[in-house]
Amino acid sequence: MPLPGGLWWLLCCRRGFTLLHRDYGDGELSGDGDEDEDEETFELRTPSPAGGGRGPLDVTLTQPVRSGPVSDRLQSWEETRSLIPEKGPPEDDPDIVVKGWLYREPRGGGARPWLPPRRAWFVLTRDSLDQFSSSGKAARRLGSLVLTSLCSVTGPERRPKETGLWSVTVSGRKHSIRLCSPRQAEAERWGVALREVIASKAPLETPTQLLLRDIQESCGDAEAVALIYQRNPILRHTSGALYAPLLPLPYGVSAPGPGYAPLREEAVRLFLALQALEGARRPGPLMQGVLQTCRDLPALRDELFLQLAKQTSGPAGPPGPPATQDPAALRYWQLLTCMSCTFRPGGAVRGHLLGHLERTEKALPDSELAEFARFIRKALGRTRGRELVPSLAEISALSRRQELLCTVHCPGAGACPVAIDSHTTAGEVARELVGRLGLTRSRNAFALYEQRGAQERALAGGTLVADVLTRFEKLAAEEAGLEDLPESGWRLCLRLHGPLHPEGLSPDGQELPFLFEQDPGGGTPQKLCLGLGAKAMSLSRPGETEPIHSVSYGHVAACQLMGPHTLALRVGESQLLLQSPQVEEIMQLVNAYLANPSPERPSSSPSPPCQDLPDTSPPSQHPGLDEPQGQSGCLGQLQD
Repeated sequence: MPLPGGLWWLLCCRRGFTLLHRDYGDGELSGDGDEDEDEETFELRTPSPAGGGRGPLDVTLTQPVRSGPVSDRLQSWEETRSLIPEKGPPEDDPDIVVKGWLYREPRGGGARPWLPPRRAWFVLTRDSLDQFSSSGKAARRLGSLVLTSLCSVTGPERRPKETGLWSVTVSGRKHSIRLCSPRQAEAERWGVALREVIASKAPLETPTQLLLRDIQESCGDAEAVALIYQRNPILRHTSGALYAPLLPLPYGVSAPGPGYAPLREEAVRLFLALQALEGARRPGPLMQGVLQTCRDLPALRDELFLQLAKQTSGPAGPPGPPATQDPAALRYWQLLTCMSCTFRPGGAVRGHLLGHLERTEKALPDSELAEFARFIRKALGRTRGRELVPSLAEISALSRRQELLCTVHCPGAGACPVAIDSHTTAGEVARELVGRLGLTRSRNAFALYEQRGAQERALAGGTLVADVLTRFEKLAAEEAGLEDLPESGWRLCLRLHGPLHPEGLSPDGQELPFLFEQDPGGGTPQKLCLGLGAKAMSLSRPGETEPIHSVSYGHVAACQLMGPHTLALRVGESQLLLQSPQVEEIMQLVNAYLANPSPERPSSSPSPPCQDLPDTSPPSQHPGLDEPQGQSGCLGQLQD
């Protein structure tokens, strides 16, 4: 019979202590024994004395490289007390929380709904949920479920298709019990009582957690730490399977989202995925899938950190010499690098991981593994949590411990490559580009935008650029099969952000291209007034006489009508779209002014004239801003 309570048991021998039991359970009386175990996981079973009763457990409890009992940590008597069989249900036991008649769905009843539920007398105590054939003293005990902090309760929920009863499910390590009642209030009462009992139980510690505590307490003694690794294979690399999580995960809790199994099963699947990395021809997608699982199931993040620490540990702790030459062994270090740039490990796991990295650096100072260890330690100090897991391009860069190049489009400067890492923010990229473009003294503010065609959105300064690139990668993959989708490519752009300060703008300066892409309304074109004079055109806000900016015709490269009410002007590398019912008058004046020679434009290369498209809007006259023969008008929209 497996011993309960998350206990790990050590057999006292003359040569020392050897770890025998790594798994932990709830001690169901009706449970079957585990058969799928390897040399790392054993169960200590105690024979029953003659007469059918059970005698006291004559076992010394201790930890590796320690002498003396640890009964204050592992309270075996309290965890096994409810396993002692009784003749009938207790009547005056002060530990009884609730008792009564309920229906129990037969084991496997979910797959066989035609099996009717069985009525039995249930007694809930502070330690267990017991089932009896009746409420009398001579009742026969039908089963028992020892309750620990890892048990879970779901419901109540109604099952109208099968029985119409209200059910509450209690999950243990091996089995789940579904209690049913025709009354919702009674089912809720049992659900509340079960949750209160489980919440009152002390948190269980797995064997791995206890060994991590030993290593932490012995961190100053290298020989003691090496001895712990040598005597406990659960801490070292293995090619065998893992049959239980390294950390305490609740029993029977279904993971959120479709396609996921309960947490404990997912933990075992993660270890299988790690081992598959060794022979994977394309490890990037497999790594990304593992990272996505940890993002969707936060309870598995520390579990994966420990699994990776295990698979990167050798007989004495640091990896052995063969691991430094094995390309397959590097896969674990590469995934650990990606994990450290995506998630933050918990306190105890973080301490163990940092110690493991430090020991690796000291043992193999000139190896590639030491370079990975230093990179990971630095990343753990900077990671604050990610919105998305790394993209395939980022995983490839992290596997080489390199930065990732991203492209930002800047008006007037074109595509600007920027080197980033997993922690670079949008604000940092914007500041770097502003410095490159010589705009550090500008009174205007700049920000990074994500853009696709006419859609654009400003990125908050603290947004991780790596997350934005992952989102672009996912959108491109989703739209890969949509041939009719125009302008499907997303990109990063530098834009003016916030109120515009036009004072001091130079026609030859780097800020001019940004002027026509100013977008303080979050993507909404703004209303401005365009003034046309004999030598220049000017922009001003409605109701203001002073222009916010003037452009001589010598800087106008091209002009074209885009529609009945839309005119496109190209100034340098930027394009200005004017939407107004007066585009025909604007077109005639611009054509006339562009036809005249200008000192800033050779007369031999006149600008192409505007297309003459009819407009039925009535003409209107406005006073000029620059010259008497000029014209101005408020434009309905101004956008880039």
